[in-house]
Amino acid sequence: MVMPDHLCPFGLKTKSLLEREGYEVEDHPLRTREETDAFQKEHGVSTTPQVFIEGERIGGYEETRAFFDRPLPKEDETTYRPVITIFAVAALMALGLSWSFFGNVFTLRAFEWFIAISMTILGIQKLQDVESFSTMFLNYDLLARREVRYAYIYPYGETLAGVLMVAGALIWIAAPVALFIGTIGAISVFKAVYIDKRELKCACVGGGSNVPLGFVSLTENLMMILMGLWMPIRMWMG
Repeated sequence: MVMPDHLCPFGLKTKSLLEREGYEVEDHPLRTREETDAFQKEHGVSTTPQVFIEGERIGGYEETRAFFDRPLPKEDETTYRPVITIFAVAALMALGLSWSFFGNVFTLRAFEWFIAISMTILGIQKLQDVESFSTMFLNYDLLARREVRYAYIYPYGETLAGVLMVAGALIWIAAPVALFIGTIGAISVFKAVYIDKRELKCACVGGGSNVPLGFVSLTENLMMILMGLWMPIRMWMG
């Protein structure tokens, strides 16, 4: 569909996919609603685009990807990609800051920044939809189950602690917050996964994620515990 107020993104994706696979594409844009309705009626379909290879109808974007053995991931498919992306970007940002400030990427401050930036980004993920996060969080967090309001406060606490630790400011606030929520979180995750053997989704990247509760969630909490203990020591050492 190529209309004045709408350019079909799936049409562009499908055309690009076919070209990457080495096909010469004969494109037939549908420029009006009437053309689109007539095309769908003619071929007995309800969506566009529709791909035909050597006269055989393959289907739309998803079917074309499947034809080339490139299926889209299922909505409920387990994936670690969101967490890997966050940690990778946080690491690159920390190394960049270390290089900018100290002329060396491998510094103790880079490691501190990595954890603090990771906390901040993870907090942002949760803050996008606190209601959805709280619903998922209540599945396993022990304190939130006793005091539901804690599930709504948690994202703000994590983000605040992360931002303050990035700045190296007000550590007397950031450290206790990180230590508290990290400890409760670690205990909750350990109990749910390793004692109760429950298979749950992690709320670490916000509600509705398909990241499994387990090692990654425990790592997030252990990092907060580490920073909650280390930052006051570092500030005291000067």
